[in-house]
Parts: sequence; C-alpha cells; structure tokens
Amino acid sequence: MSVDVHWVSRELRALDDELAEAYPYEDWVLARSLTVPLREAIGALRSIRGGNYRVNLPVTTGGEVGELQSSRVARAVASNRQLEEVMTDFWLNHFNVYAQKGPPEAYYLAEYERDVIRPRSLGKFRDLLEAVARSPAMLFYLDNARSMADSSRPRLVSDRERERRTNAARQAMRRRGRPGGRNVPGTRISPDMNEADAAMRQRQNQLRNGGLNENYGRELLELHTLGVDGGYTQQDVINVARALTGWTLRPPAVGGGFIFRPEMHDAGEKIVLGHRLKAGRGSEDGEEVLDIVSRHPSTAKYIATKLARRFISDNPPQAVIDQAAAVFLRTDGDLREVVRSIITSNEFYSRQAFRAKVKSPFEVVVSAMRAMNAQPDSTPRTAQMIAYLGQPIYGHQAPNGYPETGDAWMNTGAILNRINFGIAAAANRIPGARIAAIPGFDTLASAPRQQQVDAVVSMLLAGSVSADTRAVLMSGENPLLANAKDSAGSMTGAAVDDSPGMMANAERGPGNGLRAGARQNPLGRGDTVLPQLRGLAQVIGLALGSPEFQRR
Repeated sequence: MSVDVHWVSRELRALDDELAEAYPYEDWVLARSLTVPLREAIGALRSIRGGNYRVNLPVTTGGEVGELQSSRVARAVASNRQLEEVMTDFWLNHFNVYAQKGPPEAYYLAEYERDVIRPRSLGKFRDLLEAVARSPAMLFYLDNARSMADSSRPRLVSDRERERRTNAARQAMRRRGRPGGRNVPGTRISPDMNEADAAMRQRQNQLRNGGLNENYGRELLELHTLGVDGGYTQQDVINVARALTGWTLRPPAVGGGFIFRPEMHDAGEKIVLGHRLKAGRGSEDGEEVLDIVSRHPSTAKYIATKLARRFISDNPPQAVIDQAAAVFLRTDGDLREVVRSIITSNEFYSRQAFRAKVKSPFEVVVSAMRAMNAQPDSTPRTAQMIAYLGQPIYGHQAPNGYPETGDAWMNTGAILNRINFGIAAAANRIPGARIAAIPGFDTLASAPRQQQVDAVVSMLLAGSVSADTRAVLMSGENPLLANAKDSAGSMTGAAVDDSPGMMANAERGPGNGLRAGARQNPLGRGDTVLPQLRGLAQVIGLALGSPEFQRR
C-alpha cells in the first residue's frame, strides 16, 4: 500500500479547533444540555469572579458525567481531523482519570479534555506532561492535591510562620465584618475575603490530615513516563512524591485551579534518577522532575512502544519502536514528529498490519456512526452503548487506563454484543444514525442480494472479507447469533457479557452517568429483542458486526 502524503500532511498540520463553534464545551456541554445543578455551579463560579456572594459547588448528580461522555462521542463522530481524535483518545487513556473518584471530579473533566489533553495531543510531550500534572482532574484523582511533607521533613514555611499567617488572615476577616471567621447575615463578601477564608480552611484541613502521598509520584514514573521496567526504584518514587508536595488546588469556592503551597512542600534535598535536587527550593523541584522524566531514554522507548501498539499491532515491530524512540529523543518529545515516523513507516502500511488491531468499544461505535454518515448524538444513548460494550467513558477506575490489546476486548460474550450492536445500528436505533443516509442506499435497496453484498463490502469493509463473512452476508444467518438465541431464548439477552473486564464500570448512575456493576442494555426497546432485519438493512447490520469491521 502506498503512503497518502497529502492525508498525512493535512492530519499532522496544527489547526484551530474546527468544532469549537459547533460543539463548544462551555455552551454545548456546560450550559445548554447539562443538568441544572452544574449550570448553577458554573454560574456560581462566574459570580464569584464578578465579586458577588460566595456560593459553594453543589454535589454532582451524575448527569454532568453523562453529558461530557456524550460530547466526547459527538466530537469524535463529527470531526474531520480524525488523527487528532485518535490522539486525544490515546492520551485520555494514557493519562486516565476516573469520573467517580469523588464529587469534584465531574467538574474537572471538561477542562481536562478541552484545555489539557486535546490542544497538546500532537505537541511537545513535556508540555503535555506538565499540563496533566497541574490539572485539577489529575491532582484530585491521584491525591497529589493533599500530599505534603511529612512532619519530620523541612518545609519552605515553618510551623511558626504558618501560624502567624493564619492568625493574620483571621484578624483581617474580623476587621472586615466576620468576627471569628463566621458569616454575618447580610454582609457583602469580596472575592479576596472569599479566597482568604476558603484557602485558610483548606490549608488547615490539609495540614491536619496530611502527609506524603506517593500515588501520583508512582504513576508518573510507572504509567506516564518511564514504564514499569524503566529503571526507577522505590526511593525514586518517594523522592518524586516529595518533589511534588505543595502542588495542590485552590478551593472550589474561589474557582479552583492549580496553586503551589510552600507550607506543604518538602524543602529537603532529593535525588531522582541520579539527579540531585538542591534543598531549599519550591515548585522548581517538581518542574525539574518533569524535565528529567520527559527526556529520559526509557520514556522515549515507553511512549514509542505504546504509540506503535496503538497504530500498528499489539506486538509492533521493534524497528518501528526504535525509530520512533530516536525521533522522540532527537526532537525533544515532539509528538507530531513521533507519530509521523510511525504512520509513514513501511510497517504501518504492510500487509501484516492490515486489520491487526481489534477496535475498542469506543472505536466500534464511532466508526459505525461515521460509516453511516450519522449526525452527532447529543443524548446519552450512544455513550451508553459504548459502556454496554465494555468501555464506559471516564469509567476506568485504575490509573492504567483501558486495555490496549485485542485479547482483552474479544470473547464470546463481547463478540455477541458487537454483533447485536451492528443489528441495532442497521435498525436505526442509534440516535442520529439512519441507514438511508449511507450513500447509494436508495439505489441499492432494490438491487439483487449479490450486488448489495458487494457494495456493502466495498463501502464498509474496505472491499475485502473472508469467505465465511461473505457467506453470512449472503445468507443473512450468523451462526453465533443462532446459537446464542437457541441457548438463551433472547438475542440481546444472550449477548450480555459477565466477564469482569468487559462490563466493569458499566452501570448507569443517577442522571445520565455511568458507574460500576450493572448489565444495562441500551440496544433494544421495551422487551429488548432486536428486530429481524431483511434486505439491505440486514446486510449492513451483519457487516457492522462482522470480524472485519471489528478490526482496523
């Protein structure tokens, strides 16, 4: 296969967000279609910035997460810049955060995708790494926001100085009409008093309950940069965590966001991967750690391996990994050039790489909608289908993200779920997707079966299928469905997969959110039995559920 130079150049070109106006996060996700509590929360934050009374963030209901999941799918379906969508999906999984970590996480997710991951998905790795390290979503998810120097360690601000600052803040609030730090009814509170009060209480809680937390330091080395075999030690984990103490969050009542707290920082000397970090420094410790790990040869190899695995195969050729790692080091982590080296390699276009990768549930649903020329779905239905297939968006609890290899996605139950999804799609049960929108549908609807099969294979399956798949398309009978129906009595009921890896985290929570534990089936209506399709619709449905469509 030849390299499409024009496509590569277009996809790798840095452009403005083409969907910013059509699907803006602030308007489409955070205003028009989100639940009332979140709209009120966003309004509260804006009011605070304008100098009005302080309002606390409400507890999330779950609907916020559902809307963000829907927006993620809608953008992937609508965008013409598919390489950017692939890279956004890749980095959101690489730097995984879990929506159900706690109530604040839902409010951090929109910013995390919009401002942290997406604009840096093809930029410099060092910039992306720092943006993630400072993001409220990651600081909260891996607990670095509450990590602080142990009591035996020196700090930039002594206990005596910290107590002096706290008392000064209390006295300032008393002078401004808040005796004892309590609200006085009818008193107008200025933004600086809001911040002083909230920050003081936050610091007191952190200092009272704090201590060194190694969660982010460990995952920074093991999952985000060097990899589990990257050559670091447990002492490196501890010292990285020490270097990042004080990287925390401003209180939600004053808008949140990153802040460095010197009174929480371990100011002692540290040694990280052989590099000595001098004592007496502040946030520079964390910055230097990010410099060290982002430019480490193990990081280059680890990121190159993951990208090659994403684009070529579960076991990518070592030559591609070595070349991509070399580009990573030579360009100081320029992800655009690293990706370019992979997708222009001979191995990427080789026969061995053709359909070597199993699509994730997210890819299955999005690619089906794009193949059907579907309109983006602003309802939670499509995101629920992805969850039903085993990949609830923002729903993986562990920091390692969803599996990157096909064996984790494919078993008997998962295959049946995907076949049923294809039938549901052809039955027009995906909002925004109608098979009549497929080019040439009207003409093909009355064509002979052989012609219909040939056309569908050409349009949806890259013009190539196995003899078994062609036989299924011609006959309209899928043996897997027939066996499942006979044994379970219901086509969709038989497709529910109870394996832990596939349906974990797939329950629908309050509102539109998804959480762990359920066996929800969004494919059917009422009795959940899918219709018996005929003609061209049947061919399309079986093609979308075929082994060839499940691979890329």
